[in-house]
Amino acid sequence: MAYYGKCIETVIEQLDQLKPGDSPEQVLEAASASLQTLSSQKQAFILEVLSGCLEYHRLLTTVVDAFYVRDGRLCLWADYNLFKVICYLATFQLGELGFQLFCDIVKSQPLDKMCKFLRFFFSPLNLSSWVKDEWSLVYEAAYVKENWIAPLMRWQPEVQELIKQLEAVLANQSPLLKTKAKVTEPKEFNLTTPRSRAIPMPEPVPAVAKPRPVPRSTYQQPKEQHLLDKTKRHNRRRAEELLLRANVEEMQCAVPRSRREPPTQPNNIPVKLNTAAILREGALYQRQVERELQRVDRLVDGAGDFSEFLEWQKKMQARDREEQLAAGECRRLLGKLSHEEAALARQHLVRGNKQKADQKKEEMTELMQQCAERRLQEERSMRELVEQVTEAQKNVKVAQTRLLKGRQQIVQEVIEESRELLQRSAEAAKEEQRRRCELISQLRALETQPMRKGKLVDLTQIPGYGLEGEMSVVELRERLALLKDAQRRAEEDKRDQIIQDKRSKSQELQNVVEQISLCRAAMGRSAALRWEEKKAGAAAPGLRSQDERVLALQRRIEETAAERRRQAPLLQVSAPRTPRAPRAQPRAQLEAQHWLELEQSRERSLHARHRRGSACGRARDLEAA
Repeated sequence: MAYYGKCIETVIEQLDQLKPGDSPEQVLEAASASLQTLSSQKQAFILEVLSGCLEYHRLLTTVVDAFYVRDGRLCLWADYNLFKVICYLATFQLGELGFQLFCDIVKSQPLDKMCKFLRFFFSPLNLSSWVKDEWSLVYEAAYVKENWIAPLMRWQPEVQELIKQLEAVLANQSPLLKTKAKVTEPKEFNLTTPRSRAIPMPEPVPAVAKPRPVPRSTYQQPKEQHLLDKTKRHNRRRAEELLLRANVEEMQCAVPRSRREPPTQPNNIPVKLNTAAILREGALYQRQVERELQRVDRLVDGAGDFSEFLEWQKKMQARDREEQLAAGECRRLLGKLSHEEAALARQHLVRGNKQKADQKKEEMTELMQQCAERRLQEERSMRELVEQVTEAQKNVKVAQTRLLKGRQQIVQEVIEESRELLQRSAEAAKEEQRRRCELISQLRALETQPMRKGKLVDLTQIPGYGLEGEMSVVELRERLALLKDAQRRAEEDKRDQIIQDKRSKSQELQNVVEQISLCRAAMGRSAALRWEEKKAGAAAPGLRSQDERVLALQRRIEETAAERRRQAPLLQVSAPRTPRAPRAQPRAQLEAQHWLELEQSRERSLHARHRRGSACGRARDLEAA
């Protein structure tokens, strides 16, 4: 402990002798010359600590100045360099020295001062706030946080334990006996080397106002959501009542065909049509009349009738219905076949997975053996590496001295280069200043020359730039007035023409509406006659015919199901996990969906029959005509 205490005292003496104009290289050379009497180990330790304190002077000064401003008011300024040395050892040498050696160095110094400084420096609040900010002004913030602040934060538990030990030692020390006060001896004032002014501490950050608490409405559902839920429940209850009433009562789509009555649609419903609808419907009726006239002309010239075409059309429609039924049956059977094939494929997959699992287990055992062998080889190589590291650590001190000499040479070269660069920049600044003075004198000479400030304008005079169509301002205003009069007369003529066109179009629309009403009445009468004829001649639908594709699919499904049942007993032990069956829908929902599909199919069939009946009726009317 005394050994390191003397080394620290030597470093402090060298720092006390430091003057503002001395360079670090000169201080280190003088220190190495004065330490020739000491051992090589002491010389290396003292020079390393001294060079570190000189290199990181700005960082250490920032921390020690802040300590004197906050917690070190009662400490003497003679201990200023002592705190710098302890700060350097804690920040940059704690990992190399080891915590036990650092504790010995601290205990070799005055305990009360060390306790105060360590408590101030290793405070987590100071390290993570202003210390990091001040050091980031000199070095990069990421480098400071990773290489200096983070290691200090990791040494927090051990340092706090050391502080507790120092406090316990101070509490157990017996009070010193009162000694006779020494006579004050006057000393000369040392005014030649004033101490540098301490850096003022940054102002404390003002406390932020307490934020307002989160309102309770954030965690509560809004009133609109409750109203929507209530409306949904009411609508659902009403829908269930309507569904129950529809299931109890007999619906129109379930009434037999013989009991149905032809749909009666009122023909005199007033419908308000716009201009586009009137013209579109009038053009439609006009095209129909022209087609009927052309057909009558062809019949008069000897063309055939539509009886054969209608018979062929009925046969083709019947064939299309049979093909549609057969295609639907094929799709159903294909779905069933795919289900059977999926079950069979699932059985094959389970068997394959079992084989893969056995193969995977064998591979895992081989990998475990290889890992054990690799771990033994790594342990052997780590032992060899440790031996090499211990041998390399013996030559660390020699490498440090060589590195120190190389750094000194590099610093000297950098100083010379910076001196040359400063000289060049000073010459360039002088040249730039001379050029600026010349420019300023020229600008001032130009400003002193007299200039014309006003110009007379004659609105009746032509500018005379040599352009085509040049004119004066007065002539331009007259031409603009004439142009506005011409535009106003053109707008009035166009307005009269638009009014006349509207009147003629309204008369044409009225004529088209009258023609449409006549055509509607005629088509209504013909549709009623065709409906009566269709009702009298309706026949029962044909039976479904069996198709070869349907029979082939049924045979294939039976064969696949038989194969799946044969392979099922082989997988009883490791049966695959069956997919979850879809949730069964409520019976009321299924019945409602069934009735809705029946109603939609009925409406589609009625519309199709109505269109086909209208076409056939028009053909018969034209033939009769």
